[in-house]
Amino acid sequence: MISELAQVHPEAKLAENVSVEAFAVIEKDVVIGEGTRVASHAIICDGARVGKNCTIHPGAVVSGEPQDLKFEGEITTTEIGDNTVIREYATISRGTKDKLKTVIGSNVLIMAYVHVAHDCVVGDNCILANSVQVAGHCTIEDWAIIGGTTAIHQFCSVGKHAMVAGGALLGKDVPPFALTTRTPCGFSSVNTIGLRRRGYSNEQIRNIQEIYKGLFQEGKNVTQGIEWIENNIKESKEKRDILNFISNSARGVIRPVKEELS
Repeated sequence: MISELAQVHPEAKLAENVSVEAFAVIEKDVVIGEGTRVASHAIICDGARVGKNCTIHPGAVVSGEPQDLKFEGEITTTEIGDNTVIREYATISRGTKDKLKTVIGSNVLIMAYVHVAHDCVVGDNCILANSVQVAGHCTIEDWAIIGGTTAIHQFCSVGKHAMVAGGALLGKDVPPFALTTRTPCGFSSVNTIGLRRRGYSNEQIRNIQEIYKGLFQEGKNVTQGIEWIENNIKESKEKRDILNFISNSARGVIRPVKEELS
């Protein structure tokens, strides 16, 4: 299942049923799991660790050298989970000495012309729409959706089940379950439709809404909002997920662009 017109290094490790089409390039330090398809003109560079049943479309470059002037050729990796799809001309850079790896989870859809830079971590079941640009050291948690042409500043985080509007310029962290506006990029509401699709109950969604209303009360800063939530919202996994995310935020979280939250 390897085309005679493909260039595959003899020391690359390809499992059974891997398909490599004409003019694809697979370098030496590469491991690819069974059932994965590497399409024509895709390039899988040193350090790639690709899981099972993935599809890498034409022109994609996986595990390319980081676009980081501090990179000194250290041995690093790009780890991609199972059942992930990387569409045309997407580029994923391997890690640097900071984290030594870039990680893309399982069941992820990375659409055309997306760039995921060095030392990023993208969780499971995420969608990065066309032309999303993710700078280095970013974290995108499970089930997050990033709208097309969004640009994400380095060291930013997007929480689980969040949805970032297409065309956003994201310079702060997006907390879990949030839905953002485009310009300026701010908190719009809770991602209720996405949460219902993923099995969250009406009670859980109402609880998340109350948490964000408490966090963004008029006249309160984030610290005061967190204190109010701790004292007034009953304990739940969703409450802890949100507060832990905010506590660990390096760049600060986005703020609402409307007075009313829904």
